[in-house]
Order: sequence, then structure tokens, then C-alpha cells
Amino acid sequence: MKTASASQDSLTSSLVWIMAITSGAAAANLYYNQPLLALLQQSFHASAHATGLIPMLTQIGYAVGIFLLVPLGDLMEKRRLILTMLMLTAVALGVTAVSPNLACLSVASLVMGITTITPQLIVPFAAQLAKPQQRGKIVGMVMSGLLIGILLARTVSGFVGATLGWRAMFWLASGLMIVMAIVLSRMLPKSQPSLRVPYPQLIGSLFKLIQEHAVLREACLAGAMSFGAFSAFWSTLVFLLAQPPYHYGSEVTGLFGLVGVVGAAAAPLVGKLADKRNPKLTVGLGLVITTSSFLIFWVFGHQILGLIIGVILLDLGVQSTMVSNQARIYSLPSEFHSRLNAIYITFYFIGGALGSFLGAYGWSHWQWHGVCAMALIMLGVGFTSFVKRRRKRTASECP
Repeated sequence: MKTASASQDSLTSSLVWIMAITSGAAAANLYYNQPLLALLQQSFHASAHATGLIPMLTQIGYAVGIFLLVPLGDLMEKRRLILTMLMLTAVALGVTAVSPNLACLSVASLVMGITTITPQLIVPFAAQLAKPQQRGKIVGMVMSGLLIGILLARTVSGFVGATLGWRAMFWLASGLMIVMAIVLSRMLPKSQPSLRVPYPQLIGSLFKLIQEHAVLREACLAGAMSFGAFSAFWSTLVFLLAQPPYHYGSEVTGLFGLVGVVGAAAAPLVGKLADKRNPKLTVGLGLVITTSSFLIFWVFGHQILGLIIGVILLDLGVQSTMVSNQARIYSLPSEFHSRLNAIYITFYFIGGALGSFLGAYGWSHWQWHGVCAMALIMLGVGFTSFVKRRRKRTASECP
């Protein structure tokens, strides 16, 4: 079997597709709970605020796992690490499925988030295997699979929750992780670790990378605020749709994930544009599109057509920002890629956790307009920083 460092020919089109599908299937685990929040509220007789914290805990767990475990991709053989994390995720999902109360579910969701790091091991692996002139396209394809998986997760969990109950969804997800581990064990090439340092030194190097690379800091802030707005919307949509004039259940809430696939499918196109143009431009474009989606939600959020148009723009904008940011950080040396991705996704999901919290806070105090206001504030922070930093950039900085 070829090693990843020996040849880029190991990245076949079929392997790219499998990597994209696996990334989507794994990332979906983080979002199955969002359309199920109303069912969880009824099952455990909890408040909307208490159940609304479940997505936040999942995202915090994911950020912790990304920061502490993804850097191991530069230290360990990637194939073995990916397969190990898939199996650990399967176990965590099984524990989630049997949770007897909300406290146990909260802890299980946190642990499940920590173990669900496979997508962020696969993305830099794909970037490493790709030819430089195709890196944006390949990353875009894998990220498209990842985001489509996230969006379809809501559709699937909404229907499974409505027909079989919320526990069945997590059992099915656990089985899927086992299947993907078996498939990848047959297809993934082996890699050679790029580092030989103690683990504490590896983690310490993350802070040095943040300090040394302005491109990384810019990507982290823009990505965190973009995903925070995204999470504020998706973690509260189920409560909006349960009220007048909609009165919809979890299955209809999940259908909005299908609407978002239209925007998510643009990822390879965004990746190609980032290859040809300065990806900083597409980061800004993504922030503008995401902002416009929340303006539509604010004004037309109680009309179904307004929600549909807004969801398409939201997912297009967030995906554009995500892919462009990753194209930027992967322009840095390849021996840093796992750690760079760990830093970026850690901040990304810290932003997501903050967005889930602020979305729940905004809903509790001002209902839907409060959710939109919280999201727009976060986007304002991200975009203001983007403009400010752009003025400070010099011609010698990386794109």
C-alpha cells in the first residue's frame, strides 16, 4: 500500500468521494439533536432553554476534541487515527441513545462531540494528497460532502424522530460509523507522520502558530462568527416552526436541511474560485451573503418563502466562508496542516457554541427577532474585523 507522503497518485476520484461521504456522515452526528429538541423537551419534561443547551455542549465537546486530538494527525499515522476515532464515536452515540435523563444526555453529547473529529482529520489529509493546483477544488469537494451531511442530518433525524423516536436516531448513527470505518479501512492509504515531538510540545506549537500567522488569525475570527450565526439559526428554528403560524413538527424542521443543500452544493465552485482568485475575496463575499440571509429572516421569517430563500443564502454564505478560509490556511506549509486545521476548527466551533447560546438567549427574551439580532451582531464582528485587517495587510502576506 502506498504511503500518503510517497505519491499524490493515491488520491483517486473514488477516494475523494468516500472521504467526502465519510466527512458528511461523521459531521452529521453533531446535528442530529437539533430537530429533536422539542422531542427531548417532552421526553425529559425540561425547559426550552435547558434542552437548547444540548447543541452548545456538543459543539463545545467538538472544539475540545479538535484542539486536543486533531493535532495528532501530524504526529500519528492518519489512517489508524481516523479509524480509531470512528469507532470511539460509535460507542459515544450508543451511550447517547440509552441516556435515562437530560443530565446523562448532556454528558454523552459532550463526549460524542469530543470524539467526532474524523472530518477534521480527513480534510487536511485530502489537502495533503491533492496536487497544489487542485487543492481548493479537492477541499471544496470534501467540504461540500461535510456540509451536505450536516444539512441532511436534520432532515433524517427529523423524520426518524417523528416515526421511531429520538433514541433510534442515535442507534442508527452509531451503526453508520461502524460501516464507514470498515469501508475506509479498505480504501485509505497509509501516511507518514510529519513530526516526532512529545505531545505537550505538539499542543504548545498551536499557540506559536496562532502568534506567527496573521492569515490563520483572520480565518479563525471570520469562520467563528460565520458559524456562530449559522448555529444560532439552526438551534432555534425548531422552536419557531412549533409556534404560529407554522405549528410544524420535527419532520418539517428537518426538511429545511434539504433546502440548504442547494447552497452547500456550491462548495466545489467556491473552491475553484478560491484557486483562481484571492480567497480573501470569497471570505468577504460569504460574510455578505450570510448577513443578507438574516436580514431576510428578520423581515420575512414568519413566511415560508422567506425562510426557504434565507436558508439557501445562509448555507451558501457559510460554505463560501468556510471553504475560502481553509484554502487560505492550507496555503501555509503542509507539515502544519493538521495543526492549522485543529486551530481553525476549534475557533469555528467555539463560535458555533457561542451562537447556539446566544440564539437560545435571544429566543428566550425576544423570540425570533432576538435570534436574528444575535446572529447579525456576530456577523458584524466578523466582517468589521475582516475590513480592518484587510487595510493592515501588506503585499508580502499570504493570500
